[in-house]
Amino acid sequence: MKRFFASLSQYNAVIWIRVFGTALCATTTFMLRPFFVFYLSDKLNGSILLPLLIVGLQPLAGILLSFWGGGIADRYGRKPVMLFALLIQGACMLGFVFTDQVWEFAVLSVINGMGMPMFLPAANAQVADVVPPEKRGEVFALIHTAINVGGAVGPLLGLLIYSWNQSTVFSVSAASFLLFAMLVWWKVPETVPARSAEGSLPQKSAIPKVTFRDHRLLYWFTLFTLPVGVLYSQVETTFPLHLKEHFANASSLFAILMTINSVVVVAAMVWVAKKTERRTPQMMILLSYVLFAVVGVGYGFARHFYILILIELIFTVAEIIGMTHLQKYVSVIAPANMRGKYNAIFGMYMSIPKLLSPLLFGLLFEYYGGGVMFSAVALLLLLAGPAQFRLIQNHRKREDAVPLPADKKPVLAEASQG
Repeated sequence: MKRFFASLSQYNAVIWIRVFGTALCATTTFMLRPFFVFYLSDKLNGSILLPLLIVGLQPLAGILLSFWGGGIADRYGRKPVMLFALLIQGACMLGFVFTDQVWEFAVLSVINGMGMPMFLPAANAQVADVVPPEKRGEVFALIHTAINVGGAVGPLLGLLIYSWNQSTVFSVSAASFLLFAMLVWWKVPETVPARSAEGSLPQKSAIPKVTFRDHRLLYWFTLFTLPVGVLYSQVETTFPLHLKEHFANASSLFAILMTINSVVVVAAMVWVAKKTERRTPQMMILLSYVLFAVVGVGYGFARHFYILILIELIFTVAEIIGMTHLQKYVSVIAPANMRGKYNAIFGMYMSIPKLLSPLLFGLLFEYYGGGVMFSAVALLLLLAGPAQFRLIQNHRKREDAVPLPADKKPVLAEASQG
């Protein structure tokens, strides 16, 4: 244990401010998440599809920003992009306090959807700027643990506050984003690499485009990660409604499941990341896909509380293994001057499902039920897992088989470090 904490103490203020701000904002975000779909459904007289469509509008801006949002972090710096993104989200949360129309919630959701796709590529690129490759898995696990600290505290805290005063939840969330922004402005330095002698940031011409022809690995890797995003999207949208059909206390049950997931992640994620950091990424990622598929089937057909808890524990193991190694692999294959762009494009594995899957899988849910819908998600995961395994394995074999001089290596050659 002493060795573990000693390894964490080496990270500077940039990492610890990210961890603290992430935990703070995640807490208030999770306070809202279990109840937002219920709230919209009640506002719309029990409609299922319309709330899902409104929630699905949020990532629309994120998908559009993914093609250039990371690029602006490479061009103008990590810090200003992170600040702007946090202020957008804080303003939108504050806006939710003063609105009571569904279309107004939809507009604010779209604007709010710009925030995280701008923040995460810049913040994750900043991690790659200041942390050596062999330690990035541990740091990303630490950040993911911070998210789950919020997941452990937020749902039950939100249940109490939401039942007392709905607008207070939005106010507290706005305050958390603004506080995080103040910490970034005050304590976080600029870390973007490749500054000129005068200290200016790279010019537009210095940032190459991330074309499919030259960066196939990134695009295929993102494509094969989409089913993971689909599962997460359904957990946030249709799963609460699915529980509502089979359990009388659906909102409380959903909050309990989220809390169990988060508590276990907080307790185990960094430890598991350290234990698996030397394992081959393709094997760890494949294992997580198989476990995610088991979760999909379990969510669809579990009808007892204790079975749901078991499924949630399996989901937690899959999350601990999968999310750490997926994010680490992207950070390793990204060239130093394109880290923001790479993280932005990879982030579409969550943005695209959040936009499209609530409608597409919502139709399956409405006409065929949750069992069929979650089984379809599980099938996608079982198809994508082996494809992801082969993609990483083949690329690593090519890099190991054809070593090139440092000045002639292709832009994706850094993958051999993972």
